[in-house]
Amino acid sequence: MTSSSAPAPASSGPPHSSGPLRRLVARGRDEAHRVSSPLELFFDLCFVVAIAQAGGQLVHAVAAGHAGDGILNYAMQFFAIWWAWMNFTWFASAYDNDDALYRVVTLVQIAGVLVLAAGISRAFQQHDYLLVWLGYVIMRLAMATQWLRAARSAEGAERTVALRYAYGVLLCQVGWLGLLLLPGPARPWVFLVMAIAEMCVPLFAEKDYATSWHPHHIAERYGLFTIIVLGETVAAATVAVKGAFDEHNALGELLPIAAGGLLIVFSAWWIYFVVPIHGHLRTNGQAFLWGYGHYLIFSSAAAIGAGLEVTVEHAVGRTHIPTLSASAAVTLPTALYLLTVWALHSRHFKVGIAQQLVLPVTALLVICCTFLGDWAVLAAGLVCSAAIAAGVTLTARMVRRERAAGATAAAG
Repeated sequence: MTSSSAPAPASSGPPHSSGPLRRLVARGRDEAHRVSSPLELFFDLCFVVAIAQAGGQLVHAVAAGHAGDGILNYAMQFFAIWWAWMNFTWFASAYDNDDALYRVVTLVQIAGVLVLAAGISRAFQQHDYLLVWLGYVIMRLAMATQWLRAARSAEGAERTVALRYAYGVLLCQVGWLGLLLLPGPARPWVFLVMAIAEMCVPLFAEKDYATSWHPHHIAERYGLFTIIVLGETVAAATVAVKGAFDEHNALGELLPIAAGGLLIVFSAWWIYFVVPIHGHLRTNGQAFLWGYGHYLIFSSAAAIGAGLEVTVEHAVGRTHIPTLSASAAVTLPTALYLLTVWALHSRHFKVGIAQQLVLPVTALLVICCTFLGDWAVLAAGLVCSAAIAAGVTLTARMVRRERAAGATAAAG
């Protein structure tokens, strides 16, 4: 990913298909019809397995009354998943040549996230990070291998960028050993320091030269991952509702949660995709902030599903946490999602104060729904739906005014 330098010159066409091994050279930002590959989609699906594991453990922690510890562990595990996914996504946008070696190394990264997923429960419950660390190291070593391969085919400043990435990734893996070697109280500080160090690698690597990521391809990749995360949220909530209904036959208690949850997820999809964001990613500074900010979008979207599971368990008496805590498990991540999507997406396309205020005000109202007891989730869903209706109405009015002004000018 890039920070502030000029885009790299690169070939404008896709890689040639001849031969099982090809040079890993930069692709062009102006390449036509650039779309996600089947390997990238498979990569996303496997990463969502780890997200589902993290969400499930968050449910158990919140339902047991350990929300603070659960949120901290969730943030740590989700960072490892998101950061490895994001690094691969931006690298693939710039260098994917789809040869045999590229595919094999990508499959190794997928194996790494599955190892990480296997260790998430132990990390949550026993603070044993061995499998999480091992899975992360597998993914990051594979990523460093890709950068070294790109460096071998590059020259000059581009080669320097690739080597900086490779060495930066490798050096960070040494720091992550602190999760295994240092005592428990020090581990959150290890995470904070190493997360900052990891995010500084792209800043350092591309300070003089930018990789040739493709704006439309990047926007599509993030959009597809958002869809998959929201789909996992729907799946987790559906399974929770079905299980609770089969066991307790509590239709009256579960129906408002199910309806409100669907309205929230449907609204989350609508709000994210209402504007074509790839046009905003033309400059490197914008892309840098936008890409990093998706940590909050992805993590909050997944946390909505975990929150819905918590409210289902609370509705049928499986947990004894306060109703306010159960409601907050849904409303707070929903509000965070709305605010983050507004900050990264919507505000760049809104015209006038009324349009700009729709999502921030909606987030505030969703938080207020927390205090409505058993009706909190349904109320939050209705508020999100009302935000969609308000946004559509305001946009339609603006379009009518523009058309009227255009007709008046033409007649004049």
